Amino acid sequence: MGEPKFRRVLLKISGEAMAGSQSRGLDFNIISDICDVVGKCVKEGVQVGIVVGGGNFWRGVKDGSGRMERSRADHMGMLATTINALALADIMEQKGIPVRVQTAIQMQAIAEPYIRSRAIRHLEKGRVVIFGCGTGNPYFSTDTAAVLRAAEIDADAILLAKNIDGVYSADPKLDPSAVKYDSISYDDVLAQHLQVMDFTATSLSMDNHIPVILFALKDPENIYRAVMGEKVGTIVKEEMNNG
Repeated sequence: MGEPKFRRVLLKISGEAMAGSQSRGLDFNIISDICDVVGKCVKEGVQVGIVVGGGNFWRGVKDGSGRMERSRADHMGMLATTINALALADIMEQKGIPVRVQTAIQMQAIAEPYIRSRAIRHLEKGRVVIFGCGTGNPYFSTDTAAVLRAAEIDADAILLAKNIDGVYSADPKLDPSAVKYDSISYDDVLAQHLQVMDFTATSLSMDNHIPVILFALKDPENIYRAVMGEKVGTIVKEEMNNG
């Protein structure tokens, strides 16, 4: 197929995607498929960092809204991401894929603390690095954490694996006339209030000039296709490169 388009990527996997059709908990068949494709990318020489969400166990702002103090609810969400990170790492280890888990909140008994230089060293040695606990701060989404880690590790692209196959002009479930974009600029995403990532994450990716490729995780092979430069989903990038 040729050489990978990207040398180093940050893959964002939502918690809901790890739950599969059951929407809660962990679907180990889905996780196994994800790990197989990540392993395939690593064999191609691609360095892979992963940020996981926690929505299959707990969504801080949604599940705790009105019933809990926001910071505490968000901290519970960070713990949920750690559960997912450990599950993902375990399956990777079973498949012989070298992997490390780093968390933004110290959990010395179960994971390394997040240290940028150590994360980059792991990546350079061909290890997958899974980042848990989001940014380590309440009020920030795991999408924002994905962009932050991508900027810190100098990733060439952010791969946003969601349960939708691209960016649309409107919600395709509600509007049958919604149009899917092959590519779109950050400015247009922000101006049209499109649901790619939250505003903070989108602005941060724009400020750091990191392209975002959004695609459906329903077919995990899309991860490999994106890494190899095939057209998949929607790419969000700077205006001058748009088209």
